[in-house]
Amino acid sequence: MKYDKAVACLTKDRDVLLAFYDFPAEHWKHLRTTNPIESTFATVRHRTVRTKGCLSNRTALAMIFKLTEAAQKSWRRLDGRNQLPKLITGVKFYDGIEAHSQDAQTTAA
Repeated sequence: MKYDKAVACLTKDRDVLLAFYDFPAEHWKHLRTTNPIESTFATVRHRTVRTKGCLSNRTALAMIFKLTEAAQKSWRRLDGRNQLPKLITGVKFYDGIEAHSQDAQTTAA
């Protein structure tokens, strides 16, 4: 086969690659992006670079905290945030659908 190593790698990491589907479907677009992290720290990085070496560790932490606190006002809410308590309590999802509701659908059919 032409791509034996690629197939072996994908086969070995199959569970990790498909873990994406163990979360509610509403969360999938948030899981596919790193933009929330990047945009949050871009604000902090932009301001701290401008102030250069005039800060102690304590004042730098205070400034970073206040910048992050101000930045959070413009953050958009997580889609499917009503699903978060279910994830925290350990409810399982299969292909983005809550597992026990899917079991009920298959027994009704």
